[in-house]
Amino acid sequence: MTGVRVTVPASTANLGSGFDALGLALGLHDEVEFRLRESGLAIEVTGQGSTGVPDDETHLVVRAFRAAADRLALDVPGLHLRCRNAIPHARGLGSSSAAVVAGIAAAYALAGHGVDATALQLAAEFEGHADNAAAAMFGGVAVAWTEGDRYRAVRLDPHPALAPVVLVPDQESATRTTRGLLPPTVPHVDAAFAAGRSALAVHALTADPSLLLTALDDRLHEPYRESAWPRTYALVRALREAGVAAAVSGAGPTVLALPEDGKIPEDVDVDGFTPHHVPVDVAGVRVAPLG
Repeated sequence: MTGVRVTVPASTANLGSGFDALGLALGLHDEVEFRLRESGLAIEVTGQGSTGVPDDETHLVVRAFRAAADRLALDVPGLHLRCRNAIPHARGLGSSSAAVVAGIAAAYALAGHGVDATALQLAAEFEGHADNAAAAMFGGVAVAWTEGDRYRAVRLDPHPALAPVVLVPDQESATRTTRGLLPPTVPHVDAAFAAGRSALAVHALTADPSLLLTALDDRLHEPYRESAWPRTYALVRALREAGVAAAVSGAGPTVLALPEDGKIPEDVDVDGFTPHHVPVDVAGVRVAPLG
């Protein structure tokens, strides 16, 4: 192949108390075309983040592609990259993981391989955790963990009744900033609470969505980050008080809602947020050859 088109989904992570452990792929996609050339690098970007991303070797998709190509001994003297971005940047919807997974999946495909555990390892090394990367790579519900310096994940089938709504504000976030608000330790009682809720979330996401309101309750990270995004946390509380399962999406400031009827109650004030009804993506990253 001389080129591939990669379609990669957004993702939402943490899902309440599943901090760095739970991810869900969303039907909102970036599309990236990779064409091999004799020399040089050309990058075209349209859509989300088109005015703020670099157009050189520091572009995240290129960095991930080069890292995978090096590991696979794939010789790529030149590259033409065309990105059509639909995933909002720096909003807690896995835009960076999508970029990393797109680059890695393209290199693997051009080397004649599908994405696998080694591809996930490389993607997670970029992020420092595997929840978003696993969801973007494999689709559905991702359960991620570490074993020493190895990142691991399993994919689970989501319940077909899940109807995510992401409420996206204009503000941008940085994971490194909000992660800095977390304490080095938490009370044992809160850790036990988180363990129970994250385990319940796996069951709720895959077998019984009626339990999501309880499952997405969190004491592990959300209370510590409220100062960064007070409007986000106010909306999460308002939704939960209205009976809608809700959590901060990733590092925020986007809010993830999982209403049983797929609708946000009219009496919940969503001013300052744009609701997007998006399905769960069950396929993960897709690669097709270019003519």
